[in-house]
Amino acid sequence: MKKYGIPFIILVSAIVIAALLVMSKEKPEKKQEEESIFLVETMDFQFENLEFLVYAQGSAQPKNRTVLSAQVSGKIVRLSENFVEGGFFKKGDILVELESDDYQTDLLLAEAELARAQAALEEEIARGRVAEQEWRSVNNTVAPELGLRKPQLAREQANLQAAEAQLQRAKRNLERTKIRAPYDGLVKSRNVNIGQVITMAGQIGEIFATDVAEVRLPLTDNDIAFIGDISARQPAVILQAQVAGETRFWQGTMVRNEAVLDESRRVIFGVVQIADPYNRIQENHQIPLRFGRFVKAEVSGISVDNVVKLPREVGRLDGTVLTVDTDSTLHINEVGVVRSDENYLYISSGLQPNHQVVLSAVPNPYEGMQVKVVDDEPLIQKTETADNAEVNL
Repeated sequence: MKKYGIPFIILVSAIVIAALLVMSKEKPEKKQEEESIFLVETMDFQFENLEFLVYAQGSAQPKNRTVLSAQVSGKIVRLSENFVEGGFFKKGDILVELESDDYQTDLLLAEAELARAQAALEEEIARGRVAEQEWRSVNNTVAPELGLRKPQLAREQANLQAAEAQLQRAKRNLERTKIRAPYDGLVKSRNVNIGQVITMAGQIGEIFATDVAEVRLPLTDNDIAFIGDISARQPAVILQAQVAGETRFWQGTMVRNEAVLDESRRVIFGVVQIADPYNRIQENHQIPLRFGRFVKAEVSGISVDNVVKLPREVGRLDGTVLTVDTDSTLHINEVGVVRSDENYLYISSGLQPNHQVVLSAVPNPYEGMQVKVVDDEPLIQKTETADNAEVNL
């Protein structure tokens, strides 16, 4: 009894006490748990009629450039003060003058030859008249052409025409000793100096016309689609560049595209023209647009009605946009995107006018999800749980 009875009694007593304690334990109190709702930032939107803009960049170049060359040979005796690199000139200005003594001599010889040919022609005319009178005094028949000296008359007429042509050439060659500017422009480079002898077709320098500047803009097929038909509508273009730390603007017009794809870049170049880029006629621009300056271009494109312009980051990878209605309920909208660029989405369908677009990133969203909009009153949902832990969802 002592060996087995006492331990058995102790074990049974412990079991009974434990059972009584378990049975007497109070059930845990049920506590209502506060579930936080996801906080989102939203923005209003509106449907509007938009004119699309196409962005590109390029450098300003002259529409016309010329490599000046001499049409006659000779020694350079005078250079214009403006015929220096960067110098401006007007159409018709004498830029280079060659020695003209030999060409003046040629002109005098041509004039003398013309006078001789005119005298010979008048003499031959007189001889023809005398021959005709002598023939009539002897014969009543029609005189032959040789008898009337008509072949000799034709020869002298041809000699006169040749002398007139030589005189015209001598005048042109004398005038060509003065090399004139073909248009208003500036000097890009000069290759000659005073005293230098230059041969026919020798290069004197390179000049740029300053009446019109052109900028070639690389455009993709998508850009061309949003610019529209350039031949029917020449779109306005705003050019801008940083000059001495300030942003400067110039106004231009896209007049054509080059119609051939660039094989290396697979783009089409659109050509923008800027009138009077150096402000030589009047102050059309803030500052002159110098040739060679790199500029960014904003091209006015086609117009589209009832489009929503949204920040690009609101678009999701699956082509949807999240919105919130007036009850703070989340909606997943499949939208029709007309166009997208690096900053914005342009949406034509799929959005409800009374919704707001969600700007915040929402992990694992679902249709009908309750959210809290920034600046709204706190929105709390009550749920019941079987323990005393507080759970935040």
